Amino acid sequence: MSILGSLIALPVAGPLGALQWIARQVAEQALQKMLDPARIEQALRLLERQLDNGEITEEAFEAEESRLLEELMEMRAIQAGTAAEEPADAA
Repeated sequence: MSILGSLIALPVAGPLGALQWIARQVAEQALQKMLDPARIEQALRLLERQLDNGEITEEAFEAEESRLLEELMEMRAIQAGTAAEEPADAA
């Protein structure tokens, strides 16, 4: 695109580019938060505390613990896949 065409398109392209950048940043932050193992570890500690205080049954504890551990394994698999892809992208 010529310089004149770029200048004419600037009032529209500028805000759209900024909006795309913001959307990418929000998506990246959401993914990082979702893949944070501390979130699962905190949920496991809370679950154990609930069991110790008699707030939940052993069966409910085991079911939720199983779900959380499965989520943690999936999270680690995603992180391993992401880490494996990064060197290929850098090349």
